[in-house]
Amino acid sequence: MELKQLKRLPLGIQTFSNIIEDDMLYIDKTEYIWNMIHTSKYIFLSRPRRFGKSLLCSTLQAYFEGRKDLFKGLFIESVEKEWTVYPVLRLSMASGKHMEKEQLERYLISILEENERRLGLSSDAKDPNVRLKNLIFNAYEKTGKKVVVLIDEYDAPLLDVVHEETTLPVLRNVMRNFYSPLKDSDPYLQFVFLTGITKFSQLSIFSELNNLTNISMDEEYAAICGITTEEIHEQAHDYVERLGKKNNWTYDETVRQLTQQYDGYHFTWPSPHIFNPFSLINAFARKRIDNFWFSSGTPTYLIEMLRKFNVVPTDISNMEVPASAFDAPTENMKSITPLLYQSGYITIKGYNPISRNYILDIPNGEIQVGLMESLLPNYVHEYADKGNSMVGKMYEALYYDDLNEMFRLLQAYLLTVPYCDNANSEGHYQQMLYVIFSLFGRYVDVEVHTPTGRVDIVMKTAKALYLFELKLNMSAEAAIKQIDLKDYSSKFALSNLPIVKVGINFDPERRTLSDWNVVAKE
Repeated sequence: MELKQLKRLPLGIQTFSNIIEDDMLYIDKTEYIWNMIHTSKYIFLSRPRRFGKSLLCSTLQAYFEGRKDLFKGLFIESVEKEWTVYPVLRLSMASGKHMEKEQLERYLISILEENERRLGLSSDAKDPNVRLKNLIFNAYEKTGKKVVVLIDEYDAPLLDVVHEETTLPVLRNVMRNFYSPLKDSDPYLQFVFLTGITKFSQLSIFSELNNLTNISMDEEYAAICGITTEEIHEQAHDYVERLGKKNNWTYDETVRQLTQQYDGYHFTWPSPHIFNPFSLINAFARKRIDNFWFSSGTPTYLIEMLRKFNVVPTDISNMEVPASAFDAPTENMKSITPLLYQSGYITIKGYNPISRNYILDIPNGEIQVGLMESLLPNYVHEYADKGNSMVGKMYEALYYDDLNEMFRLLQAYLLTVPYCDNANSEGHYQQMLYVIFSLFGRYVDVEVHTPTGRVDIVMKTAKALYLFELKLNMSAEAAIKQIDLKDYSSKFALSNLPIVKVGINFDPERRTLSDWNVVAKE
């Protein structure tokens, strides 16, 4: 029995007033809001999906509507003295997906009509851009106050077509025309805030609105969305304890589990550690660790772009890129890096002050496993579902230190897959094993340099460090001899883990393992 009743958790709720009025858990972000509204008149913020952008917009709406009662006990209550009421336009593009040009234009009109009704205004303009211009001016005239415009997920209508050369320009023009009145309406605007996934420069929508302040990588706003370790300890301590109690973990063990699964996001450098808020809240509510964010919907456009750029799994980890890579134009992308970063599938893990490059990598266990599950079909095609089941059995065998059973399972499974592209190359099998080992949720790396050569795959578990050498049409014994000849093990002597050497030979005709050899280092 719990010692005290905890506040309800806001599962799927993105409306600030609902959270406060229903006495749900709210992680106080109002200090960031206060600083932001005193920084610039036009602000843009990029963050991944389900990271709290909509809640941030809703909180801004409540603040600018002067709803002082909702902010009791929050930071902004201690600094705001006037609570001026402004007319607020809330334009959410979240549902404007998978639409043709005419559908999108009707959708934009419907959003404007909702705002007109709420503000007691009307218009008969047929063009969305004209209607937006009229709405801003009429709201200003009626109230005598400048207008606040909050645009949430401005790029939603375009994300699923970024890989389509014909559709993207058409829809981009619709959105560019729609947003165009913002510049000419400057005398009537108090504050303009836009959120999205892709940065505005990438979709070339705001070429006319050149006075936007992009705070997406500002250190001051690194934690404006998401939940930091400090916020967990200070504002969600009781939920951590409850989760731990349910799973027989200590408080510190629970924090470690949550950190491995959901932490690791950084949107600048240096940056506090940011947890995925959607997954964290779900873990607290359901009292278990799971891949909540990833399973809530991997965007179609991301998978399409991974295929378009022929991304191999190992390309996704440990990248080093210049700052300019974050702003590469989406329409002419030469790399998928910006899209992976802004979508939340890779994040900043460091900064090299000499080269001035950012180091990017997969943020945490949830994303590693989710991404690899998405990439597994590239190696086993329509047999991916059966493959995921096989991976679970392989991990169980590894857990019990039975590598012979682990490889027997993989051998039998690959024999059921009738065809794999590039099955006659060692690289194909290296990438496939990288995906499978990543699905174990363990550290794994490829082409790891040593003083005498490169280890094909290195995997670390709590029990051992595994060095894998792969061969094609040779023998597992030849692979073990190479590990010994080049003394790969010496590089890892200080790992404080038993070292296990594993030689694997693949048969390209049968497209599976022909033999393997596992040798524990004395």
